[in-house]
Amino acid sequence: MAELDEIIHQPLRLRIMAALNALPVGTGLDFPRLKKLTGATDGNLGAHIETLAKAGYVAVAKAFVGKKPQTTVTATPAGRGAFTRHVASLRQIIEAGG
Repeated sequence: MAELDEIIHQPLRLRIMAALNALPVGTGLDFPRLKKLTGATDGNLGAHIETLAKAGYVAVAKAFVGKKPQTTVTATPAGRGAFTRHVASLRQIIEAGG
């Protein structure tokens, strides 16, 4: 049976990884855009990004644009691989049930 990635399997983290994996390799999303796409609150999104970063699945870059801080989140190669495997596992589960 397929192995699910417990880090990615949580619904908000799955949405974060899906949004990032839809982008070209090396491209990230800024925090406000990711927040809008996932429907998360600031604190909740920040906590889940931190979990993904600790697992090595995303890279977080902080910079200033003018005087405003900007946080950009990008899927790492390890994160892209984990997401691909997780989606394949979900597909296996779905196909086995049908």
